[in-house]
Amino acid sequence: MPQNTPAPTTASFDALGVPGLLSRSLTTRGITAPFPIQTATLPDTLAGRDVLGRGRTGSGKTLAFSLPLVARLAALVPSGESIAGRTRPAHPRGLVLAPTRELATQIAETITPLATAAGLSVTTIFGGVSQNRQVEAINRGVDIVVACPGRLEDLMGQRLIHLDRIAVTVLDEADHMADLGFLPGVTRILRATPRGTQRLLFSATLDNGVDKLVTQFLDNPLHHSVDTASSPVAAMEHHVFLVPSTDAKNELVRTLASGSARRLLFTRTKHQAKKLARQLTSSGVPAVELHGNLSQNARERGLDAFSSGEVRVMVATDIAARGIHVDDVDLVVHVDPPAEHKAYLHRSGRTARAGHGGDVVTVVLPEQRSDFRSLARAAKISAAPVSVTADDPRVAELVGEVAAVVDPQRAPLAASRKPAPQQPGAGRASGGSRRRRGGSAAGRASTGTSGAGSARTTVNGRSVGAPVNTGSAAPAASTGGRARPGRRRRAGAAQGAPRGAVNR
Repeated sequence: MPQNTPAPTTASFDALGVPGLLSRSLTTRGITAPFPIQTATLPDTLAGRDVLGRGRTGSGKTLAFSLPLVARLAALVPSGESIAGRTRPAHPRGLVLAPTRELATQIAETITPLATAAGLSVTTIFGGVSQNRQVEAINRGVDIVVACPGRLEDLMGQRLIHLDRIAVTVLDEADHMADLGFLPGVTRILRATPRGTQRLLFSATLDNGVDKLVTQFLDNPLHHSVDTASSPVAAMEHHVFLVPSTDAKNELVRTLASGSARRLLFTRTKHQAKKLARQLTSSGVPAVELHGNLSQNARERGLDAFSSGEVRVMVATDIAARGIHVDDVDLVVHVDPPAEHKAYLHRSGRTARAGHGGDVVTVVLPEQRSDFRSLARAAKISAAPVSVTADDPRVAELVGEVAAVVDPQRAPLAASRKPAPQQPGAGRASGGSRRRRGGSAAGRASTGTSGAGSARTTVNGRSVGAPVNTGSAAPAASTGGRARPGRRRRAGAAQGAPRGAVNR
């Protein structure tokens, strides 16, 4: 069983043993203070130990494993000397497994500036697109592969990639992979990596088969648990809104979506996500959809538009509950309450990330009240349900500044979809800015860029040049540069991820 190790006190990256080359890369991008999960795990991971790190999404896990992955492959620490060397074509030396395409892409964006500084290359491997460009990148001799299990196994079966030289393996969102039935494939992949090499497993919970992976593949691992998925988030406020009918729900959801800040709406099914996104767009609230029925290009276009602030509303299924990491999401709306409490916690975790505040709204119909009470108990959510209408002052407070209505034909990405009829009873929010509940977000640090040059990274086989700042806070582009009303910030939130980046 893993050893329980208490988290050390906060220290600088240098004091934790991060090589100067990498700590300077972090400083260049405004990342100066480690988060607790990084403080807890880095001394052990940099020393080459197997580690099981548990922490909720938004706690800084991605940077926690990216630093030792790059440092050891580049032999920047003494324990990495034995694994340094030239990467052979089709034989990568570092492997990160992730459950979704979006997460794989964003993990690669996090690793990229560090890898570039150390002279390493990174590529992504996932399905939904042609494998040709991925194979081309592999054949050039890539150092680090960030992959989804399905496509990786396909390429292994075709003998287009070999894992016999993998020196560091990372398994991210391990509990999610077990939930989705990836466990047999992940087991086969880990068996293909050499025994005795370093393995890092990061997860929000230790269940659903994750403990089997730990027992089978990690060698005497150290166990660090920081801010687990079941622990409350002080900066996250939960609201439960009761509505009497579907029409009232539609009107409320449309109003909640009408604010000028970024918000994420969750539905249970792909059909509902598609329908709601198009209804909102046709009613003057541009929205993008994210679900499994979309092509990879469509998913990337929608996520890019949402991440950049071009579109402020995304409607998604649970594919986005852990698959995307976008900073400055002010509001998460459970349009349909999820089926179980872990999905609720991970959906809600898209806001209040990296020291920022956020609000979570669950819309509950009469027939859903009993099920939601059970879910709330399991999730340890104590918000009192309240009956509201779309023009309720409590709703207006969450909406904040109402954005201007946009002609559906002029909405971003409008050419790629046919607008659906406006949903019945759609109404506007009843004006008024949301009251402030804490400090202003004005003056937050702007996103920096690395001085190390363009990243040697391939995403879906294409070279991506711009380094991604995974640690500095981003400007509030989605609100036109204005401070977001009502958004609180905790001390030490220097690592707030930029829009579209991973800080987990």
